[in-house]
Amino acid sequence: MQKFKAEESFWNLFPKAEIGIIVVRGMKDADQVSDEDAKAIAQGLHAANEAANSYLTSNVISQNEPVIVWRDAYRQFKTKKGARCSIESLLKRVLKGKPVGHITPSVDIYNTISLTYALPVGGEDIDAFVGDVRLGITEGGDAFRPLGEDEDDPTLAGELCYRDDAGAICRCWNWRDGVRTALSDNSKNAFLVMECVDPSRTDDLKAALDEFAHLMSQYLGATIETKAIVTKDNPELTIQA
Repeated sequence: MQKFKAEESFWNLFPKAEIGIIVVRGMKDADQVSDEDAKAIAQGLHAANEAANSYLTSNVISQNEPVIVWRDAYRQFKTKKGARCSIESLLKRVLKGKPVGHITPSVDIYNTISLTYALPVGGEDIDAFVGDVRLGITEGGDAFRPLGEDEDDPTLAGELCYRDDAGAICRCWNWRDGVRTALSDNSKNAFLVMECVDPSRTDDLKAALDEFAHLMSQYLGATIETKAIVTKDNPELTIQA
């Protein structure tokens, strides 16, 4: 049995946080997505880039509420210099007039959800996981090669990250994905995650989770095996029985 667990070290920092998880199986390869569905995914991403402007009430990225919340969160643990929450990176592109573009269908869908709801959203290839997946403070030294880089960059002591038995999966909570578990055009099974640290946005998290599952099923033919919210009172779930 393979599980995901948010560890006590995480809840000590963020007792009111909520982690939305979707486990999907049987996704289509990118080249199996019909032209009509590919067009719909692209239109959805375009609309999400436009919708994200509603969260940008200031031309200074750090003064927008979704960014303020996550910058405060990032002060609670050790981070790489310049590390920012993934939603800040997406909103910054929108603010600069450089919309988030196409990567691969599954990633386009999670970026669509992230921009629409101003919540950090990510996805990993389950078949690349080694053992259980944990979210917690690490002692450092977890193996990690960032996407787009040629050299390893292990975790820092005191850093919050997702990791499995082979090393880190996503650095600084939701800042940077690694090469080893990244979703590709041919990934079949995915572990999809979104995080919320603002209790007033629980309804947004639930709505985002529902829409995310719907889009993965509608356009990628994925079977939704699990859809749940992990909390301090319910800190783990099964990825694979």
